Amino acid sequence: MEWVRGETIGYGTFSTVSLATPSNTKDSGEFPSLMAVKSSNSHGGIANEKSVLDSLGDCPEIVRCFGEDQTVEKGEKLHNLLLEYASRGSLATRLKKLNGEGLPETTVRRYTGSVLRGLRHVHSRGFAHCDVKLGNILLFGDGAVKIADFGLARDLTASKEGAEIRGTPLYMAPESVNDSEYGAAADVWALGCAVVEMFSGETAWSVGEGSHFMSFLLRIGVGEELPKVPEELSEEGKDFLSKCFVRDPEKRWTAEMLLNHPFVAVDCEDDYDDGQRDEVSLKVEEEVSTSPRCPFGFPDWESMSSESEMQYQPLDSPVERFDRLVCETVPDWSVAEDWVTVR
Repeated sequence: MEWVRGETIGYGTFSTVSLATPSNTKDSGEFPSLMAVKSSNSHGGIANEKSVLDSLGDCPEIVRCFGEDQTVEKGEKLHNLLLEYASRGSLATRLKKLNGEGLPETTVRRYTGSVLRGLRHVHSRGFAHCDVKLGNILLFGDGAVKIADFGLARDLTASKEGAEIRGTPLYMAPESVNDSEYGAAADVWALGCAVVEMFSGETAWSVGEGSHFMSFLLRIGVGEELPKVPEELSEEGKDFLSKCFVRDPEKRWTAEMLLNHPFVAVDCEDDYDDGQRDEVSLKVEEEVSTSPRCPFGFPDWESMSSESEMQYQPLDSPVERFDRLVCETVPDWSVAEDWVTVR
């Protein structure tokens, strides 16, 4: 497919996202008139994401990929991934426009159901997303809600050598912190954190400014503390989260089971007018170019590491493993790209 790059709409750590339009009239009927193209000078992340999306196939709740190619622009070789353009941005962007307030519970229910259907499909194909969060849930003009950013997705059938740190700290499950386990159950835990944030406008974990990174990971992995459930949430919502926030991944409900929970097993199709109560979210595409993170962002696989990999062998105890992560720099735990590399 021949295409023309438009304005840059966002930046990632190792990539940029721009608008793109088909330049060949023969492609105009086959591809959307407006797409998002993720570009990087590194091929690894682009190739991994393309491979995962190809394996997943079509799913209404997963962002579509229209192909990949290479271009040379201003003397730089770029690897490009052509994706659906989400005109309403991400859920993270939408909440920022609400000035700390959350979404109506009916909206949260509908969005959660869409994400669960997407996760059910991902898990049924033998993958885990590994970075479920509001920034990776996209909103479309027709009311669709889709999961994006499969750069960190893991093939659950592949052999696992050593251990990798991946994902976003504020959404990490206890087994990910303790044992470097990133499976379908970890996606469900992360979804629970996303539901709390959608409803309350605040992250599920309360982390004070200047809090120690190791102390926070210990809260997730070792203690008995669970993410905070909003008091104002309905009893159905609280029960739904109680199925997500189970420390033992073997006892945590699956996406398939949660789809039958009363919290999402309702008809919320009439709720799409929620966009009319938040008109500023419809204008997000006009402002994202000034944002340091793209609401359509798809962080590269390399964003978890310096150079190409950041792996470590499991140590004898969680505390010893956490100690490997500690340094004087305090990372932003709300994003996947801000891990601190310790040498």
